[in-house]
Amino acid sequence: MIAALLGRPRRRLRTWWQARHPRTDTWTLTQRNIYIVPTHAGFVFAAVLMVMLLAAINYQLSLGYVLTFLLAGAGFVSMHLTHNTLRGLTLHLKPPAAGFAGFAGQALALEIVLSSPARLQHGVGLGFDDAPDRDHDVFVDVPAGGQASAHLAFVPPHRGLHGVPTLRAETRYPFGLFRAWTVWRPAAQVLAWPAPEQPVAPLPASPAAAGEAAQRKASDSGEFEGVRAYRRGDALKQVVWKKAARTGELVSRDTSSALQQQLWLDWQLTQLPGTEPRLSRMAAWVLAAEAAGVAHGLRLPGIEIAPGSGPSQQRRSLDALALWS
Repeated sequence: MIAALLGRPRRRLRTWWQARHPRTDTWTLTQRNIYIVPTHAGFVFAAVLMVMLLAAINYQLSLGYVLTFLLAGAGFVSMHLTHNTLRGLTLHLKPPAAGFAGFAGQALALEIVLSSPARLQHGVGLGFDDAPDRDHDVFVDVPAGGQASAHLAFVPPHRGLHGVPTLRAETRYPFGLFRAWTVWRPAAQVLAWPAPEQPVAPLPASPAAAGEAAQRKASDSGEFEGVRAYRRGDALKQVVWKKAARTGELVSRDTSSALQQQLWLDWQLTQLPGTEPRLSRMAAWVLAAEAAGVAHGLRLPGIEIAPGSGPSQQRRSLDALALWS
């Protein structure tokens, strides 16, 4: 109960603190956006120095003064080194080839590229600012005038569009007496598709569309049963050139096998209660149809995607399922 009460103002303070930083996919660290505080070890070190100083004063120990001020000087130098480890770094969120998209509940890899302008920078840790612990932080060394990559995993909790969580870069190099860190809010967004239903339900039947049924005609050879509008990518032998010469309209032969291999994934065919279970079933159908090489279309309330196949069709369908409301 007490932890919950204390957690609310802490979350509000963190939200206010994060809102002070602009959203950007490239973040350069300067004195204005690096913060530094002593660690627990740093406070203990300071307490030990204070005890040593009091002992040297009380017993008039010249060597005690020398050792105390020598250690204090080393502490101040370590503070400078800790801050300098981050200063000058440039952090860049590298978009993956397929874009920031994945299924809800599954880890999505984020790649952060760190660039150092002139000097070797040790022990730079990267992690999510809202993480309750630092166990999953990734630590890298950035070579002088070079780059290093760090990979983090983000799990979108539910379907829809999510902003990349606020990231944190920090270091305690060299002695762990001070902690320097920065807060980075990437501008990129992550699209989470509905988690596919498991196990996958059988694909729905694929009745021919009404317009296709009206166009069916049996030729003398029986090789085709209908015609349809020409689609980009149709083979030249499928085009009905006589009709094109007569009417100027390009149409293609539609064989019975093609009609059978084209299905509609319809919202009404899911036969499930609730929105999210229906979308999960339709996401599983999209993946199953693509794996089987079946041309498929998608029908949602207010949305219709024409039948097709291939990675672009699958991506178009999954994006529609993720953003539908």
